Amino acid sequence: MKDVIRLAHGNGGKLSWQLIKEIFLPILSNPHLAPLRDSAIVEVEGKKIAFTTDSYVVKPIFFPGGDIGKLAISGTVNDLTVMGAKPLFISCGLIIEEGFPIPTLKRVITSLQETAKNVGVTVVTGDTKVVEKGSADEIFINTSGIGIVLPEANLDPERIKVGDHILINGSIGEHAIAVLSQRQELGFEVPAKSDCAPLFDLVNEIRSFLTCIKFMRDATRGGVAGVLNEIVQGEDFGIELWEDEIPVREETFAVCELLGLDPLYLANEGKILIFVEKERSLDLLSHLHHHPLGKDTRIIGEVVSEPRGKVYLETTIGTKRILDLLVEDQLPRIC
Repeated sequence: MKDVIRLAHGNGGKLSWQLIKEIFLPILSNPHLAPLRDSAIVEVEGKKIAFTTDSYVVKPIFFPGGDIGKLAISGTVNDLTVMGAKPLFISCGLIIEEGFPIPTLKRVITSLQETAKNVGVTVVTGDTKVVEKGSADEIFINTSGIGIVLPEANLDPERIKVGDHILINGSIGEHAIAVLSQRQELGFEVPAKSDCAPLFDLVNEIRSFLTCIKFMRDATRGGVAGVLNEIVQGEDFGIELWEDEIPVREETFAVCELLGLDPLYLANEGKILIFVEKERSLDLLSHLHHHPLGKDTRIIGEVVSEPRGKVYLETTIGTKRILDLLVEDQLPRIC
């Protein structure tokens, strides 16, 4: 199947990177695209502007804790936020399947607008296309976002050094489990709820730390392990994670045990990985705890000199396990 696209090409794992490196980069390569960041940084009349785009194909479109409209705004806002940018404007493109109920469309767009309003961004342009029945799956949303990079932000993976600490603002895997539970009608005794949320307000809370924060990424497709593998590829450092410190809710862990899933590879839609100077990590931790979206923040690992270009987990029993990029997707159509 090497000559056709598979679902796994969209999971943020090995096949995604193969697609990027063998198809997209050789054809589209330019200085703005080459860093492969969550947003491109372009300079216009002396001002740094962050520009991002993303598409949302989640199935089902409504899930505990969110829906495709809230997800589209939150994901775009977060891709700008992790670049140290203040999100300002968003576009919204809709691909709608023939027969999609108008009341459901209104519900999605209302959620999208409420999320945008709450975070202070404006949907300023858009487009709608309708395709024949069976040519899509209800509704797909594409968004692009523009923001102004905060002057104190200097977020670049090249600034990451051995000894830096890695923080995450709460428990992992909840979005994927919430979508899975709704998709499969699993009927858990304790309902899973997505962590879907725009995170600019959280980062704005720690704006004074942006000079010592080296880099940030939101842990969406591929989860924590997938994103960290992207960061260490080709670098002269590795990443050590501490299993005892990684927050996983009891209900998430139970579902993962039942279904054979690894929470480290599950998608999140409200979690940021933050690389910060070791000397400032405890102060940053304290500040994050003051915000509702950061009250469960933990220091989950550090940057190490060996093994280079690898991510590994120091387990609760003292062993070490390499966390590689996945080939197949644990859960497709998750965002």
